[in-house]
Amino acid sequence: MTEAGFFDANALISVLTTEPLGRALDYRAPEGGCFLGAFVEVPLGPRRVLGVVWGAGEGGFDLAKVRPVTRVLDAAPMGDAMRAFLTRAAEYTLTPMPAMLRLATRAPGLADPPGPRRVYRKGWAEPDRMTDARARVLDILDEYGGAAFTLGELAGLAGVSSSVVKGLVKLGVVAEEEAARDLPYPALDPDLPGKPLAEDQARAAGQLRGGIAAQRYGTTLLKGVTGSGKTEVYLEAVAECLRQGRQALVLLPEIALTAEFLTRVEDRFGAMPGEWHSGVTQTERRRLWRMAGEGGVSLVVGARSALFLPFRDLGLVVVDEEHDTSYKQEDGVLYNARDMAVLRASLADAQVVLASATPSLESWSNAEAGKYARIDLTSRFGVAEMPELSVIDMRNEALEQNRWISPTLARAVSARIAAGEQALLFLNRRGYAPVTICRACGHQIGCDHCDARMVEHRFLKRLVCHQCGETKPMPAACPSCRAENRLAPVGPGVERLAEEVAARFPEARVAVLSSDLFSSARALKDAIRAIAEGGADIIIGTQLVAKGHNFPLLTLVGVIDADLGLQGSDLRAAERTFQLMRQVSGRAGRSDRPGVAMLQSHQPDHPVIRAIVSGDEDAFWRAEAAEREAAGMPPFGRLAGIILSAPDAQTVFDIGGELARRDAPLRKIGAQVFGPAPAPVARIRGRHRVRLLVKAAKGVALQPALAEWVAQIRLPANLRLAIDIDPQSFY
Repeated sequence: MTEAGFFDANALISVLTTEPLGRALDYRAPEGGCFLGAFVEVPLGPRRVLGVVWGAGEGGFDLAKVRPVTRVLDAAPMGDAMRAFLTRAAEYTLTPMPAMLRLATRAPGLADPPGPRRVYRKGWAEPDRMTDARARVLDILDEYGGAAFTLGELAGLAGVSSSVVKGLVKLGVVAEEEAARDLPYPALDPDLPGKPLAEDQARAAGQLRGGIAAQRYGTTLLKGVTGSGKTEVYLEAVAECLRQGRQALVLLPEIALTAEFLTRVEDRFGAMPGEWHSGVTQTERRRLWRMAGEGGVSLVVGARSALFLPFRDLGLVVVDEEHDTSYKQEDGVLYNARDMAVLRASLADAQVVLASATPSLESWSNAEAGKYARIDLTSRFGVAEMPELSVIDMRNEALEQNRWISPTLARAVSARIAAGEQALLFLNRRGYAPVTICRACGHQIGCDHCDARMVEHRFLKRLVCHQCGETKPMPAACPSCRAENRLAPVGPGVERLAEEVAARFPEARVAVLSSDLFSSARALKDAIRAIAEGGADIIIGTQLVAKGHNFPLLTLVGVIDADLGLQGSDLRAAERTFQLMRQVSGRAGRSDRPGVAMLQSHQPDHPVIRAIVSGDEDAFWRAEAAEREAAGMPPFGRLAGIILSAPDAQTVFDIGGELARRDAPLRKIGAQVFGPAPAPVARIRGRHRVRLLVKAAKGVALQPALAEWVAQIRLPANLRLAIDIDPQSFY
């Protein structure tokens, strides 16, 4: 290999593929040679697979048997920083390298040659007659706005044959165009004027711009009360990154947040950024993946997986709502995008901005220790003021049976509706009722494949398992004793709350925001936009509504069950309850009308409830940190979860017990093993689940010890073992 990282023709090279082989393979460089990091197609048995040139080959075997690279793909080579990031992330999460490479190549058609192609968009005409198949095609075109599709993609998403699409093309309902592949994104102008900033905002923006201009690594916790203008501040950091000619990435926790955010970006920079999330077409995913590597996109807004795009020169990563649990990937490769953002930036000499009104205890303690810089925004933007918080003591409220809105809260809602304002009722439970019980025999309807109760979703007229997604019709008779008309819902979900609202406020326009009630991301965005424009008087929502939405007419937030998150033994129960309550309360009074937040609680003296109402957030974090430190728990200690699963319960317990007995590699670093024990949800999709928990001191080399520990056991073919470093949930 030359100093420029080039391998001459026939040189022995190492290629990492996306196949689950656990290691790179040796090949010969193709005629014309190839660069380190080049994306290549290589033969593997009878197939051809995608790979990346990872370095010089190892050799040590008959070189005459080494096969050559089939071809080098027309894509920018993966840079040194990206390869280092994948390697370090794999080492930290104990993930095989091929699985990490799959995360970094999640775009279709990467091996397709460049050149024009036919794409399909919404046309100018209306269909002469409407059929179900045609309606589905039009729904997809409406859902994705002006996006372009390939023929196969549009037909597949609509669930129709290609002839249906072709028929609509003939009528002019669908437009067929010749389009160049993978065009660069429009340039963003960082020097367009942004919104005028208040003094503390301008000072914060200046501090972030200085970090960007230095072109070296640093992480800043941007902590600001809800409505304080954190977005406008970090957009100024994005502007400085663009001036430096580098690329920026903004991670958002929820697809529904992107519509409003993209509008703000377009207003600030004069053009739209690239988007990367599940609501983007496959055609656009390929385009964005390629342009990230070539430098043809300067700003990407996306979900957590956008962190694995092959940016040519990443200068800034913003993690908005950095405390949000959706940044933790809970299946496949188990990683926390917040932590991986810091790792990626450190390897790319980039800056990280962690933005939140209620930061995670990990980020708060890193700022306290001086590892992260910290900027505080303490007042709301413009004339808006923080809402007044109060607790409704439910022990003193006269509630009718099967009613959950207290008289005090009901009066407040009525007053807001009369004033032409909006009220939000928050309950973090999807569906109609969390439990359906037979009043004749006491049977609770559970999932056939999981150890979980099924949740009644009355709007869908079905029972749903929130673990595996299994659904079935609501039975007329008890599945256990066959008694008819004796099944009863127990407890409220948002749908049952909506039923109560309709009875109490019959003239009010009601909107229910829950992720399971929308068939697509765009439908959810449209509903949020309609509410923001005044299309509802009362909003009923789950935690979906706590994530950054701005409803100008919303002046009252009522939390139906503020105690809900305090139940159970979750390590982070207090922290998450505090964050969620503060976040949802912050939806009130974000415009020129003052807001009020009222929390219904049966435990008004609980330290978390008192901390929420008092507003002394740092006192809460200090108390929570002291408890965790005393117990040696994160962020002052380390945890790793081991999840074993198999169709047979005895097998997982036997293997779990064997692991627990062979804990010498962990004892060498002073770590403790707890378990095996049945997981809280002991069966999912027919597989029995057992957990072990490893606890260690903060500074120890935990990952090598874990790797040595689990390598002692030969696993049966039908048993899966997953290691979750820094687990966020323990289900």
